[in-house]
Amino acid sequence: MIEEAWESLWRSYVFFKGKPVGTLAALDPGAESLNYNQVFVRDFVPTGLACLMVDPPDKEIVKNFLLKTLHLQGWEKRIDEFTLGEGVMPASFKVFRDSKSGKDSLIADFGGSAIGRVAPVDSGFWWIILLRSYTKSTGDYTLAEMPEVQSGMKLILNLCLSDGFDTFPTLLCADGCSMIDRRMGIYGSPIEIQALFFFALRCARQMLKAERVGKELIERIDKLITALSYHIQTYYWLDFTQLNNIYRYKTEEYSHTAVNKFNVIPESIPDWVFDFVPLRGGYLIGNVSPARMDFRWFLVGNCIAILSCLTTPAQATAIMDLIEEHWGDLIGEMPSKITYPALEGHEWRIVTGFDPKNTRWS
Repeated sequence: MIEEAWESLWRSYVFFKGKPVGTLAALDPGAESLNYNQVFVRDFVPTGLACLMVDPPDKEIVKNFLLKTLHLQGWEKRIDEFTLGEGVMPASFKVFRDSKSGKDSLIADFGGSAIGRVAPVDSGFWWIILLRSYTKSTGDYTLAEMPEVQSGMKLILNLCLSDGFDTFPTLLCADGCSMIDRRMGIYGSPIEIQALFFFALRCARQMLKAERVGKELIERIDKLITALSYHIQTYYWLDFTQLNNIYRYKTEEYSHTAVNKFNVIPESIPDWVFDFVPLRGGYLIGNVSPARMDFRWFLVGNCIAILSCLTTPAQATAIMDLIEEHWGDLIGEMPSKITYPALEGHEWRIVTGFDPKNTRWS
């Protein structure tokens, strides 16, 4: 089975000027209209990790991928009459071969061709995480120390560290900007993006050189890592004790003494939550915003939070306890469900806009 898996993986390799630069999202001859015949940045990360873990490691494809996507980052990114930020990484790219000249060229998608026309927030984070994985796995620090790579990381982080109206360290983003690339009501500060953001900050902190990117950026990263971990551990965490606290919240509290800082109405707690939260265990909820807490369980956000040490050791253990407690609901016969519970009925119609790809078991 493992040999067959590697054979499939090798068949999915994409070559640019004779060198491997990534893998296809799917080996499907009919995938043209769905863009699965492209190299997706987020999709390549598990492939890249597999290539680094095999003995001997296939370092070339990972290094080429990192450098090619970095090259694409430098392109002008226009969608209609609007130009995206410098640091935006492509969601995907494909190799186009001219039939007459036989020359290869790259075509990148920064959201202008994507379903819903949403730029990827997570691509830059995954790129930094894979770069750190390559550095640690191979011991090759020269790649991360290249001026253009240092500059690429800085541009990604500048997008997220720009001053604005935010009163919290979390990163605001739209629906469809991450692995959940369809409307699912995750706009705001979804846990998946916050966990990836934190992971990328920690990885970048290990690789950035103050003499290349400036001491100020390093200091801002240090402060944000501390603030973001406190915010997520405090306000996104839900266990039996916290559920009882929320249920007894008073509303319309003012001043710094307020306990219910987001003005959450206790009546907004869905009925399923009381059965889902066990006496032993807990999880990071999907989203926190004024008067709206998304109590849904999201797999990627919780697991990335553990991998990146965004959670405390006790919270990490509690998340695994909850998965064990609800194995049938969260795992079942499938590898693992992205979110729980599934949307259905009137709620599904309102949140997804009747999207047939977001039906219960899609």
